Amino acid sequence: MATLLEYKCPCCGGAIEFDSTLQKMKCPYCDTEFEIETLKNLDEAESSQRSEDMSWDAEGTQWQEGEADAMCVYVCKSCGGEVLADENTAATSCPFCGNPVIMQGKLSGDLKPDVIIPFKLDKKAAKAALSKHLEGKRLLPKVFRSENHIDEIKGVYVPFWLFDTDVDAQISFKATKVRTWSDSDYDYTETRHYRIFRAGEIGFERVPVDGSKKMEDELMESIEPFRFEDATEFETAYLSGYLADKYDVPMLECIGRANERVKKSTEDAFRGTVSSAYTSVDLENSSVQFKNGKVRYALYPVWLLNTTWKGEKYTFAMNGQTGKFVGNLPVDKGAFAKWYALCAAIASVVVCGITFLVT
Repeated sequence: MATLLEYKCPCCGGAIEFDSTLQKMKCPYCDTEFEIETLKNLDEAESSQRSEDMSWDAEGTQWQEGEADAMCVYVCKSCGGEVLADENTAATSCPFCGNPVIMQGKLSGDLKPDVIIPFKLDKKAAKAALSKHLEGKRLLPKVFRSENHIDEIKGVYVPFWLFDTDVDAQISFKATKVRTWSDSDYDYTETRHYRIFRAGEIGFERVPVDGSKKMEDELMESIEPFRFEDATEFETAYLSGYLADKYDVPMLECIGRANERVKKSTEDAFRGTVSSAYTSVDLENSSVQFKNGKVRYALYPVWLLNTTWKGEKYTFAMNGQTGKFVGNLPVDKGAFAKWYALCAAIASVVVCGITFLVT
């Protein structure tokens, strides 16, 4: 069986985990606090004495052929229970005693992240953020707040590839200037067309692309940005009490999305240099050349909340560092119909008013 790492309190032997509020390790039983560096030294000392566990075949029900190919079996050091996890899981909790456990070797060697941003916000903050997210939503069914229930809240360290690159760009835009006026007989509209060229160099640092197939790219991008100034050298102690996965999307497969994000940001940045005097500015042609690329591997903190209402699943995500919260909500069809009718009525009044003034 594979080996688990558990951080035990030297004072009482209880399982300790990372406290996002204190930014330290804390024992929930005797309230003793530990610096990360202290746990690092203890971990290194234990690793130097660690030997392979004996294993044997258990009697009874056996996995069918291919059934366990993507599963790993661990033994909890606290209660002896078996912990099942997929091949990408790097940190979780024992389903029997609830103690936090870390899968050794999943984030070591070439799989070891360069940096990690520790959680700054706890589960209580995630629950409060969900309540705040529901406030002021006029089209949200009123009973959703009372009838939906949280199925699961989990803090997850999501693997990200961070891309640095410089780009040389040549971009052209089509723009217009529209001028209108009237005399006693006619209304006039003049439209002038322009072609605008922009060329230059721009640099990007730490463009994130999530390296987990379990996470939707759009969901992870919607809770950006993460503040990299809080990043620190990776230590396994930060994982204790949270879930974590190693990447299952290789860096080479993420380059395309990183380039796409950089290209779009470059076009937007160059568009921003065009004078606001133009009525419209549309992208015509874009040539972006990449150079000086560098890549780092990081773990970023994310709270995931799953709720159920009327048989439908709703997933919300919160940046575990900044608290930015996102998630789709159901729409009250009756309220939407009333809102749409009101907007249509207002638009009709405005158009009638303009027509009356012109005539």
